[in-house]
Amino acid sequence: MKLSVLILLMATATSALAWFFWIKPKEKTAPVKAGSHKTTGDDPSTILRLKQKALLAADFVRENNFNTTRCFLVDMRLASGKERFFVYNLKNDMVENAGLVAHGSGSDKGGDELCFSNTPNSNCTSLGRYKIGKSYMGTFGLAYKLHGLDNTNSRAFERFVVLHAHSCVPGADVYPSEICQSWGCPTVSPAFLSVLKTYIDKSAQPILLWIYY
Repeated sequence: MKLSVLILLMATATSALAWFFWIKPKEKTAPVKAGSHKTTGDDPSTILRLKQKALLAADFVRENNFNTTRCFLVDMRLASGKERFFVYNLKNDMVENAGLVAHGSGSDKGGDELCFSNTPNSNCTSLGRYKIGKSYMGTFGLAYKLHGLDNTNSRAFERFVVLHAHSCVPGADVYPSEICQSWGCPTVSPAFLSVLKTYIDKSAQPILLWIYY
């Protein structure tokens, strides 16, 4: 009788470990509805901004021959230590992936809010919509040229504002800590750039990147 109880306890423990180390981690890779992602949490204002931009982005990509399935949305109102670069599935209304992204050092004036500029040598992040252009190998390795589509970011190309990676950007949420800053480029971790590369390189049409506040 005691042997049977022992075997039952061992089987239960084995099942629990298997669930934690194998089944549970799989859940992290599944697409999630906007608002349920760990970065957006239960903050209504964050969710509202994300949903509003996704709706506007859906109209824009459809009318301008961009990729109509996915776009990249960056919410600069979130702290840099939080995942604020979202891969958004417009068809399924889902956040498919998210990562950390640095803002420009010129945008941080030491207060609670960031400032933004389109001025050369300002080292500021520029708000607005971008077309992700061709890839190239730059100072920091793989990078993608960015073409500003609004008055607020129209000088992005001449400012050499590009999408690239840097090892100083962590691969996961570090909030309440802050992360490193760039010279105005949306800079992500090497691992996250590899994820973005898959989306960009497989797309027959350009992908929209929208940085908002």
